[in-house]
Amino acid sequence: MARPSKDAFQIGWICALPIEAAAAAEMLDEKFGILEEQDAADSNTYTLGRIGKHYVVIACLPGGQYGTTSATTVANNMLRTFSKSLRIGLMVGIGGGVPCTAQDIRLGDVVISYPQGTCGGVIQYDMGNVIADGKFERIGSLNSPPRALLTAVGTMRAASLTDDPRYPEYLQSAIGRTARTRKNFSRPAAQFDRLFHIKHDHLANASSCDSCPAEWEETRDQRENSDPLPHYGIIASGNNVIKHGRTREQLRLETGALCFEMEAAGLMMDFPCVVIRGVCDYADSHKNKEWQGYAALAAAAYTKELLGYVPVGHVSQENLVVDACSK
Repeated sequence: MARPSKDAFQIGWICALPIEAAAAAEMLDEKFGILEEQDAADSNTYTLGRIGKHYVVIACLPGGQYGTTSATTVANNMLRTFSKSLRIGLMVGIGGGVPCTAQDIRLGDVVISYPQGTCGGVIQYDMGNVIADGKFERIGSLNSPPRALLTAVGTMRAASLTDDPRYPEYLQSAIGRTARTRKNFSRPAAQFDRLFHIKHDHLANASSCDSCPAEWEETRDQRENSDPLPHYGIIASGNNVIKHGRTREQLRLETGALCFEMEAAGLMMDFPCVVIRGVCDYADSHKNKEWQGYAALAAAAYTKELLGYVPVGHVSQENLVVDACSK
């Protein structure tokens, strides 16, 4: 099939890391290569493809650049080049999970931003004022995701009550595609999913958690299978890496967040999107990169299934992102 015109691409998919962009590309049903013609002021590189009936454009933050500001720049560039077509957005990648009694979040699971109370699904935890007694008061609010995506998430959640989800199949199919994908995206062994009590920090100067005693770990029930589970709720976004168990727990109590990441808050006001994060660590001092590939691919696989619940007509009924942002 010939590549569609640039104005056919209605869905923008943004990633922060190369491994996330590679995972996204693995989910394309058809690949159209790299976009050659774009706005002269646009420094992004775009991968074009099709998922089902949707034409999707994928962009990644520049190497070594993270956080809300970099995400905003990438989104604004995408809007500049795809100003006549872009209608909904996706922010897909990895994040730090926030396990608690109510949510049995494990490494490799997927967290999806979803409105809770007055929160549209994403909260910027590091924006606010310091008031009396040093208390931090958060200010402002972020936009909710596009209606077409919220409807699709709700439909997918309902379908999961009676039917098996398809994203585990997409995940395993991508992992088995080549020797290289097996090397970079396979699921680590279960013994490498260790959740430690927040009072136990990682041993100083230890290169891995091999020296961290088993008695430091939380006791958790064994799951029936290793398929990643979805969790819906608030994703906390900010410019700081959270890698301390007590801080994670304090922020969880304050925000109700299920996941921490560093880019979404830079998108929500000007790039309406759903945020989908594969859990690659527990946002504590024991974090490492062992689960990044699998978590990135799990998030991408969930996103592919989600797009199957989005009718093309619903996307076309959304305002152009550039028009929505000007209101």
